Amino acid sequence: QVQVVESGGGLVQPGDSLRLSCAASGNIVSIVIMGWYRQAPGKQRELVAAITSDGSLNYADSVKGRFTISRDNAKNTVYLQMNSLKPEDTAVYYCHSDIRTVVSGPLFRYWGQGTQVTVSS
Repeated sequence: QVQVVESGGGLVQPGDSLRLSCAASGNIVSIVIMGWYRQAPGKQRELVAAITSDGSLNYADSVKGRFTISRDNAKNTVYLQMNSLKPEDTAVYYCHSDIRTVVSGPLFRYWGQGTQVTVSS
């Protein structure tokens, strides 16, 4: 069994910073990709950023230069540092981990429960 738990959301003002954390635990052999998606009201869920186990990065154009994703492989944890936040960054942020629970087995994507980020003056 695998759990993915996010933390760090909240209410901030435009221009502020916030850091999200997400930890995976349980029956984990390896985590290939960890990442963040977000979903604003009335919109589809969209990729924010992702990082592979060897450090390859992928960012949405809308967050490049403002958000930084990083991970601690020893702790099975991924972070999202969000700077210069804008009202349009307001959304529920979901963490995912693409995990193998069996050596050389298939990958499964596990999702966290989501954490609300609200950027408002």
